[in-house]
Amino acid sequence: MSSIIIRNGTIINEGKSSKGDILIVNDLITAIGEIDDSLIPPVTKVINAEGRFVMPGIIDDHVHFREPGLTHKADILSESRAAAAGGVTSFMDMPNTVPQAVSLKILEEKFLIASEKSLVNYSFYLGATNSNIDELLSADPEKICGIKLFLGASTGNMLVNDNNSIERLLSSTPMLVACHCEDEGIINSNREIFTKKYGGNIPPECHPLIRSRDACFKSSEAMVNMASLHNTRLHLLHISTADEVRLFSNNIPAGRKRITAEACVHHLWFDDSYYGKLGNLMKWNPAIKTAFDRRALIDGLNAGYIDVVATDHAPHTLAEKSEPYLKAPSGGPMIQHSLPLMMELYHSGLISPETIVEKMCHNPARIFRIKNRGFIREGYKADICIVNPMDTWTVSTGNILYKCRWSPLEGTTLRSSVEYTIVNGNIVYDRGNLNEQCRGERLQFKIN
Repeated sequence: MSSIIIRNGTIINEGKSSKGDILIVNDLITAIGEIDDSLIPPVTKVINAEGRFVMPGIIDDHVHFREPGLTHKADILSESRAAAAGGVTSFMDMPNTVPQAVSLKILEEKFLIASEKSLVNYSFYLGATNSNIDELLSADPEKICGIKLFLGASTGNMLVNDNNSIERLLSSTPMLVACHCEDEGIINSNREIFTKKYGGNIPPECHPLIRSRDACFKSSEAMVNMASLHNTRLHLLHISTADEVRLFSNNIPAGRKRITAEACVHHLWFDDSYYGKLGNLMKWNPAIKTAFDRRALIDGLNAGYIDVVATDHAPHTLAEKSEPYLKAPSGGPMIQHSLPLMMELYHSGLISPETIVEKMCHNPARIFRIKNRGFIREGYKADICIVNPMDTWTVSTGNILYKCRWSPLEGTTLRSSVEYTIVNGNIVYDRGNLNEQCRGERLQFKIN
């Protein structure tokens, strides 16, 4: 039997902050609050969390770990290491790998790789195509986090544009459908305009004009309307505009909503003024837009219109990102830094620690119906991160754990750090040190 007691931390959980202890025995949380010494096993690891925030482990519902087939960019071992260093205890990985995860057979092969390599817990989306709807409808909703639907072309070219297939999926599946919404017609038309103007030398500053706010809103609005018609469990990924925020409701709890929304950390941190400095390093799909949009997303989080904060962690090599704009792929690494960045918003007075935990821990568990994770509760899996809110450090190549070895945040000074990450009762990350002998578990889901 192994046991850990976390002493004197500020526990942030279910909308409250309170000082107390947490006892972990084996892989479960067994006691919270003032814990009697008689309950503590004789050989117990003690973590002094005085002055620290003790949170449920972060659940990132949107990552691209690139394995299999694209492992020159990233792999499950390397990115799960970075995840652990960022307080992330569970991730859900997208299907645009090589081969694409569009069958249950390929999906189970990814689960096998993760069981052998991942330091944190994991699940994988099954990807939709124009022709695999029968395969999607045969999936077990207790074993898979959801179905990924690309309505905008991005890395991996998994665009689904057959309306009959989309309608059939939305009307038939009991599973959550996670959707990338951008209108390809608008994007292609905009790209032609800027190609005529600049030829092959389009400045990266044009990215949010090509992948425009209209392209985002038109696609998101259509998908929300279609999902409402069919009562689909729809989760719109990486909302990037103020216009899209008004498509969602805040009048019922996230766990009861049929239609939910995600914002990604880079859309909450950057705005289009950074393109001149970072260029393709901040080329994401959907594009990072204006300061007005950024603030609307933050306000939408606080008001309950946006339910989840994730990363869309999507590494590419520096050589790939150094190509001219039209050739440079979209996406960038973020999972190691997502929680520290959200803590920066806290330090700036823009969001509370309780809201951070709601959007990064509780709501992913509620919306995806994850069994026994996402909360600090007795009997729940011991997935916990401990944050020092007053520990200043600077992002540099020396402390970046991504396989790609770069970050758009290099040189950024952050005022909070992750000190410990506990996964299933195991200390996986301890103040800069990783326990690479630990392995995460496959996430399990409730049917209703």
